[in-house]
Amino acid sequence: MQNEERPRIDDGAKSLRAAQYVRMSTDHQKYSIENQAAAIAAYAAHRNITIVRTYADHGRSGVRIDGREELQRLIRDVRNRQTDFTLILVYDISRWGRFQDADEAAYYEFLCKDAGIRVLYCAEQFENDGSLVSAILKNMKRVMAGEYSRDLSTKVSTGQMRGASLGFWQGGPAGYGMRRQLIDEHGAKKGVLKDGQRKNLKADRTILVPGPKSEINVIKRIFDLFVNKRKTRTEIAAKLNADKIYNARGKPWTSLTIDNILKNEKYIGHCVFGRGSVTLGTKRVLNPPETWVRRENAFAPIVEPKLFAKAQKIRKERLHHRTDQEVLDKLAGLLRKKGHLSEKIVTASKETPHASVYANRFGSLMAAYKRVGFDPGPRFHYCDSRNRIEAIIDSVVEDVISNIEKLGGSATYFSELHLLTINTKLTVSIGVATCVSDGAPRAPRWQLKRLKYEKADLSLVIKMDQSNTGILNYYLLPIGHLPPRQNYRLRFSQRVFSEAYRHDDLSALCRMWARDVVLPKRKPSVKNST
Repeated sequence: MQNEERPRIDDGAKSLRAAQYVRMSTDHQKYSIENQAAAIAAYAAHRNITIVRTYADHGRSGVRIDGREELQRLIRDVRNRQTDFTLILVYDISRWGRFQDADEAAYYEFLCKDAGIRVLYCAEQFENDGSLVSAILKNMKRVMAGEYSRDLSTKVSTGQMRGASLGFWQGGPAGYGMRRQLIDEHGAKKGVLKDGQRKNLKADRTILVPGPKSEINVIKRIFDLFVNKRKTRTEIAAKLNADKIYNARGKPWTSLTIDNILKNEKYIGHCVFGRGSVTLGTKRVLNPPETWVRRENAFAPIVEPKLFAKAQKIRKERLHHRTDQEVLDKLAGLLRKKGHLSEKIVTASKETPHASVYANRFGSLMAAYKRVGFDPGPRFHYCDSRNRIEAIIDSVVEDVISNIEKLGGSATYFSELHLLTINTKLTVSIGVATCVSDGAPRAPRWQLKRLKYEKADLSLVIKMDQSNTGILNYYLLPIGHLPPRQNYRLRFSQRVFSEAYRHDDLSALCRMWARDVVLPKRKPSVKNST
């Protein structure tokens, strides 16, 4: 790294405090966590820097921030000003991330810079000092890091398609009734891989072989019941579950897992690759059959090809025979029979398609319920309720930030945690209390679900009116007055929601926050009358 050629950051000043961020995916060994930490330690020692925190993502891709819990935690700590360091040390640009958009990498670094924390790349041949040369090289390195991932993805995909065309199994579990057999470059068998095991040598390959006799018999039984006995997938699943036979994941069978076996060509010895694809962390997409890579008779078959062909014919007839109205009629008939509906009832029914069929056809199971005139109640409208609460919080936060800035203060908002930071000093966790009713003739009740962030200074609770369409008032109270673990719904009948904490509007709070950080009064002893 030629660290000795670079000037010391502190230049004789007292030791600086830093956090280190390290990440390892499946790259070359030079990027191991240990090697990164050793290089960062040498860099820090040469510049009189003390490492006080470590954020480490093990086995995580750098293409996206999703799944990188430690980088997310680092960014949260920085944004919430919960740091005891002024530097972040990273091995190089690629360890910070191989983001496909170079601006995304720059954005996360800017968040740190905005909080007064510098990000330093220890193995790069430039200092991240904000100079023109540094900015040019850094952006170029970010683009190169993203391009490396794209190039590697193309090479891996090409290699997998080549391997599949030769009849080799391309990763993933073997599935029920099959096992992964390891062979060397000459085709000699080396052993059977267990679940989770990977090959050690690059020259080795993997094929599928029949599994235990008991599982093979179950596979044959499934095809026999479906083709010869004309049983539905739901009926087959029920029979296997009644016999206490579990699927490859050790869970009960469903019509979906039965169908996955009925349509999989590996049971007649064919190797098929490319049904779906995921490119650089994007969502999985289904590919058209003409793009699949197929090698017939690559493995020893378990099911006779004629029997498999009959199963596909029956599947096609059953899958495409019913119209949307027909499947809705089945659901309406189940509603008349049971009096109400649930995912469990729909899935267990032999007369109706699987619950996933309704979700796929109509967008959600709730949408299908609506088509047949069934409403399970507001407490089951999860998506609608969640979206409505998000909209309420966003509206309130927008008003608060606007008013505080007009009054000369500053405020930032972290939507993922519903966390408002005011004047870089005060943190406020925001929640919504909704009116609930079970239909009984009693006084209205309000409940507050668990806050997303429980380590803030204050909690701002937005209390809705009885129709949950408008805001009634606000409660501002120290978060320490709430139970330490809100694993239950907190009701407004509890004393923590005293009238002393109530505010009819937020104008006074905004004026107070714009001037300085002021905590609310201590919890009074009077009993709440709400």
